[in-house]
Amino acid sequence: MLTLVVPGLIWPRQALSDLAGDLSLPAFALLLGRGRLRHGPGVATVTRLADALGVASPLPAAALRHLAFGHPADDDDWLCLDPVRLRFEERSLVLDDPRGLALETAEAEALAVALAPTFAALGDIRVLDAHAWNLRLSAPSPAFQDLSQALGQALTPLPASADHAPWRHCLNEAQIVLHAHPVNRAREAAGKPQVNSLWPWGGGRLPARTACRQDSVWSSDAVIRGLALAQGIDSEFLPSSFLKPPGSSTLALFDDLAAPAKLGDALAWRDALASLEAAWLAPALAAIRSGELDALCLLAPGERNSVEFVIRRSDLWKFWRKPRALMDAFAATESR
Repeated sequence: MLTLVVPGLIWPRQALSDLAGDLSLPAFALLLGRGRLRHGPGVATVTRLADALGVASPLPAAALRHLAFGHPADDDDWLCLDPVRLRFEERSLVLDDPRGLALETAEAEALAVALAPTFAALGDIRVLDAHAWNLRLSAPSPAFQDLSQALGQALTPLPASADHAPWRHCLNEAQIVLHAHPVNRAREAAGKPQVNSLWPWGGGRLPARTACRQDSVWSSDAVIRGLALAQGIDSEFLPSSFLKPPGSSTLALFDDLAAPAKLGDALAWRDALASLEAAWLAPALAAIRSGELDALCLLAPGERNSVEFVIRRSDLWKFWRKPRALMDAFAATESR
């Protein structure tokens, strides 16, 4: 069994028709038509993944990705403190996709060194890679909004609580340091986006190991790879295309559709959907036909509703079930 989690598939019906109505998706359509489709309530992607791996959400993202980047497990409290770019849009601050910064490691390390004194009372900054920074906390932190949930949204100020007061102060000071830093001046001169803030999220300690029904995990998300490692499960980067799962049950996260869906980037979303068809679904269909793959389960989490479909080799013989259009399977539940 290969379980493929694909966030970003669910859109309003008309939007799906406009976005994908002219795309050739024969494997996807056949799989949807022959498989068993089930609709469920809305669920966050991280909640769906955590459940599949036997852990309750919210996940301690910083502690998990610390593990994924090759550091030993510990009992410390960690917090993600990622470099980001905030921009004004219609009188609101909006969080851009951090990957658009294309930071180099040397740039990230120079910025982190300059910011370390600002956060010294709260913890110790660690650069895992150019876009993933952690803070080893001196004391547990309050809760913050996950970066993935805030992406592309109009941002609200941090709560006015006493617990958040030192964080409001440090983040404001960090923005001042970043504004004047030589790295940002050089990026501005080169026409590159500047790092103008940091985003705290995903605090906590490593979870206790629990029973899990998955044998292996494929994901490019460091948090999910770290969760697999914390659960004692084999973890690898997501392959560029379908491979036969190494065990009886493999969980794979294909998240190339997620950011374009959040940001409303139609061209990038269409490209990612075409890649899902060519690199994963068409080869998976061929593998089911040949008996190389026993079954495929596709999970599409969404804010208003979620979709799950499962197809086995015996389902392919149900020739009376016609191919099914994407908009008939993944349309979002309309709000009342």
